[in-house]
Amino acid sequence: MWETLRNVWRVPELRKKVLYTFFMLLIYRLVGVIPVPGIDRAAIQSAMGTYDMLGLVNMMTGNAFSQMTIMAMGISPYINASIIMQLLTIAIPALERLQKDGGEEGKQKINRITRYVTVGLAALQAIGIIAGLRAINPSYQNFFGYVTIGIIMAGGTALAMWIGERITKNGIGNGISLLIFAGIVSNLFNGILASVQNVFNGGGMQAVGQLVTILLTTLIILVVVTFVDLAERRIPVQYAKRVVGRKMYGGQSSHIPMKLLSVGVLPLIFAYSFMAFPGTIFAMFGTNSGAYKWWSTNMNQTSPWYMIVCALLIIAFSYFYTSITFNPQDIAKNIQQQGGHIPGIRTGSKTVEFLTRTSNRLTLFAAIFLAILSTVPSILSVWQQVAIPFGASSILIAVSVAIETVRQVESQLVMRNYKGFLG
Repeated sequence: MWETLRNVWRVPELRKKVLYTFFMLLIYRLVGVIPVPGIDRAAIQSAMGTYDMLGLVNMMTGNAFSQMTIMAMGISPYINASIIMQLLTIAIPALERLQKDGGEEGKQKINRITRYVTVGLAALQAIGIIAGLRAINPSYQNFFGYVTIGIIMAGGTALAMWIGERITKNGIGNGISLLIFAGIVSNLFNGILASVQNVFNGGGMQAVGQLVTILLTTLIILVVVTFVDLAERRIPVQYAKRVVGRKMYGGQSSHIPMKLLSVGVLPLIFAYSFMAFPGTIFAMFGTNSGAYKWWSTNMNQTSPWYMIVCALLIIAFSYFYTSITFNPQDIAKNIQQQGGHIPGIRTGSKTVEFLTRTSNRLTLFAAIFLAILSTVPSILSVWQQVAIPFGASSILIAVSVAIETVRQVESQLVMRNYKGFLG
């Protein structure tokens, strides 16, 4: 690893990209300490324990939301806008044609629309959250006060989006993913640092046991998630020989890589959002209402019913996401058009059935794995009375981003005849 880092530093172009990425991430973290005016931060801190969804937003922003800085919304509106645009390209034929047939210009138009939607969503979400939580100072409780806060927080999201795009263009890795990665790592570091301080502040053997549990759990989950994220099912494809003019083409063997965890983190995010929605609605009618008390008692994050329902939702969303992202008919058609076939499987409908069956098996494993992974922090919180400073989605995002960034660094080194991290 150290040899790889030295090789990275020896290549001037690669060194500039790494330094550019580092300084842009540093700017993102430094700007993230600028507070938003007119916010009652005590109300925000109180609401963090009431609304589960706020914890997810705070995790992805590296505690910027709990401190209510200009980066409080982070890059979450951009992710939501991207998901909305992906769904709209399926539902609206004009956008689908623009994406498939518009070429580079079509992609730029969709990206431009996504940016506008991001800024609008950020302003609406910021105003909605502040108004819903009643976390605004009396001097700002007017139309211009709400608009000012919305513009400032939307500006923070726009700046984060710009930083992410600059990293993607001039740095190493996907900039948006690296911003989320920076927030997750910061949140994890703060949680471990708090446990260490608790040990030295006279927490006794209980504090030491909690620190050891957190470190071991983090290490084990990182290893397991990395192993599963790298796993893939390779389906062999044999291409027939064909003669074009005086040349012979084909006769080669290849494979279709199908990732074991192709659904990624979206089923977790969808399930968490779905589970947080009822509690948020009930809390708007007052925390003393019977519905809110029942929900907070029986469906909190450490209750068995919450874990069971959340696990079932993760499995359901995994199959739903696979159904809209994986099309076995198109893959089978492309294989047949290129003169290929899967050994032992007839072309046409049999290939479609084989790909569908394989995809369903991989999705079942991925769904069960994500469901188990999502319950680990809650089980440890109940069993060992330990506050785990990360969630299943955060670890999965961090590992995926780290692996993808390492792959990009390796590809840059291979082009310059250097060995990478895995070389």
